[in-house]
Formats: sequence, C-alpha cells, structure tokens
Amino acid sequence: MTLNAPIKTRVEMSRPPRHQFDSWSGLKSERVSGAWYEGDPIGRRNWYSIEAPLELEACGQLPQAQLAYETWGNLSPDASNAVLVLHSLTDDSHVAGSVEPGHATPGWWDALVGPDRPLDPAHWFIVAPNALGGCQGSTGPSSIAPDGHHWGSRFPFLTIRDQVNAEAVLTDALGIDSWAAVIGPSMGGMRALEWAITYPDRVRALCIVAAPAATAADQIAWTYPQLAAIYNDPGWRGGDYYTSPPGSGPDRGLAIARSIAHVVYRAEDLCSRFGRDPQGIEQPPWRGGRYAIESYLDYNGQKLTNRYDAGSYVVLNRAMNCHDVGRNRGGTRAALARITAATKVLGIDTDRLYPLWQQQELVTSISGCSGLDVIRSPYGHDGFLIEARQISVHLRELLPVPN
Repeated sequence: MTLNAPIKTRVEMSRPPRHQFDSWSGLKSERVSGAWYEGDPIGRRNWYSIEAPLELEACGQLPQAQLAYETWGNLSPDASNAVLVLHSLTDDSHVAGSVEPGHATPGWWDALVGPDRPLDPAHWFIVAPNALGGCQGSTGPSSIAPDGHHWGSRFPFLTIRDQVNAEAVLTDALGIDSWAAVIGPSMGGMRALEWAITYPDRVRALCIVAAPAATAADQIAWTYPQLAAIYNDPGWRGGDYYTSPPGSGPDRGLAIARSIAHVVYRAEDLCSRFGRDPQGIEQPPWRGGRYAIESYLDYNGQKLTNRYDAGSYVVLNRAMNCHDVGRNRGGTRAALARITAATKVLGIDTDRLYPLWQQQELVTSISGCSGLDVIRSPYGHDGFLIEARQISVHLRELLPVPN
C-alpha cells in the first residue's frame, strides 16, 4: 500500500483550486500570516463542508464551516476499522508524511502511522481533522466569512466541545457509526476526552496522552502572558490584520508567545543544558548579546510564525483555557463516569505543563482504565512528540491488529 495514495471515502470531496508554488516555505513572505489559504497547494488535505449552522456552547452559532482532514488506509465495508487521531495546539491534520507543497512540516506522529507501525493503514482507516478554529484548512479567524471578508476579530468563541461536535458531523459524513479508537495528546487529548464523554456509544477505545480533565489555574496563568504578547503587538490590530501588508502582522507577539510556551513544554533539565553560555560570539548581557537559551527560544518562536496564525493561536488557547469536562455535567467525576471505552491514560514524568497528577485524576474516575501508564522522558510535555517507541507499546495494547 502507498501511504500517500488517494483515499476513497463516502464523502464527496470539495477542494479549492490548486495553484503551484516553487516553494511552500516561501509563501509566508508574501502574506501577513502563516495560515493556509485557499489557492495554496492542498497537499494531502480533503475537506468537508458543514452547511447547517453549528450551534456553539458559549453563545450563538457558526453559520457555516469546513473541516480539513487527512486519511490513511481504507474504510472497511462495516466501517469498524476507523481510528480518529486528534492533534495538539500548533499541530494539524498532517499526522504522517513528508514536507511537501501544502505541508511545511513533516508528520508530527509519523513514527506511529505507516506499515508495521501501531496505526498501520493496511488494517486501520486513520482520520485526522484540523481542529475547528485552526489555520491549516479548517474554518478559523483567517478564513473567509460568508460576507467575503476574513473572520478576524468576529470569529466566535469556541470550546473544545464545539470542536468535537463539528468532528461528529464529519464522522457522520464519512459513514462511521463508532470509532475503533480516539487518540489524542495535549489539546488533542482534551478533544478525545470530550468525544468519549459526549458520544460514549461512538468511542470503543480511548487513548489520552498528557492531557487533563480540566485546565488548572497554573495552565491558565502560563497562557495569560502568551495572549498578552499577541494582543499588545501593534500588528494585532484587534485581530483584524489579515489584509495588512506582508510582515506587518503580529509576528513578534506570536513569537514571544511561543517562546513563553516552549519554556514549559520542555523539562527543566533539558533547558539547563544551555547553562549560562553565550550564543556564539555574542556577549550577554552588557553588550546586547544573548545567552544560548535565549537564542534557542527566539528560534522556536520565529519558526512558528512561518507556519501558524496568531488568530488561531488565540482562539485555540482560549478554548483550552475553558476546558472542563465536568461543566454542566455534575462535576469531573460524574463526567468521566460516562466513559464506556477501554481506556489508556499516558502521562509524561517530566511534564511541567500537564503534570502526572492530572492524568491520575482521569485514571481514578474512568472505569475502563486499569491504571496510569507513565512515559519516561527527558523532554517534558514535548515527549508526546518524541517518545514514539514508548507510546507505540501502549497503542498496540489498546489496538491489537484486527483478524
């Protein structure tokens, strides 16, 4: 089987017109955002249009929306082999595959999807949507609203449940009654939890990696200066910067936000390897130079601006801040008790963002979970991207190869 072969599903695909570019990575220099736009190379994306208004949890509705998604493998005649993979904050639908026109980065879980890997397309039909509110093909602030202008500041407040309800519409369109498994790390783990609670009869197995039942004050506190950095960038323009000249958007604010986030994404020991060393021949601090750790954070912040959108960063962080499976369900324990799926909960021993106690809370209240599985990693929260070998063991236990 060819991993990137076209996939036939029961959905009639609609795709924007394809334009050819010499270099996908060069597109950012031509515009004010790192978002995917109609007319850009489509890569492996498919689209599904949600024509009916999508009712939103907080208030109002989204009059229409589309979800970009990628698939691997083929749906079995009885639709029993479908697996839903949900991405973290700044990842997208490109779970597996190479850098190519339309995809600025390689698949973020490439080591888990492919022949002889836990998610083998020879056995499973793997679906990965770009979250509603994202910037890589699904409707978000950078998208064009029904009035022909970018949504920008008018984009409605989304919750994790809203994203899951949109994904449920896509699931129906694909002809999938229930998922063999729903799998997600970080923000994807929040969505996976909501899937198993909101639609318990549609999730047969569940894998949560480095995610909580509810966002804690500490996590909201880490988010606050990130969003403030974006809001206070003159290029933010209240969220309505999409028609501004290239280079005049909130890139600096987004880069600072990412730098703040990166500190907590990585383990303390990993950051300490830089010590107090200067960056190259730079002389900090008395001659305006940087320490090596500062250069490292600058690099990671700038790298994100080349492939991401500040508006989506704001929308999705706000959705994560309000994540609480117990809201309007009688509390966390009552909500988690709704889960009927066989469940794996994975936590990372050095995770400073979502520490192990939050995964232990899940284990205590989900009846179909036998215990907390700890991933040993020096990489902190980012271990979910790096420790593929350890995660593979648990996915194979949860999803044995079907007969």
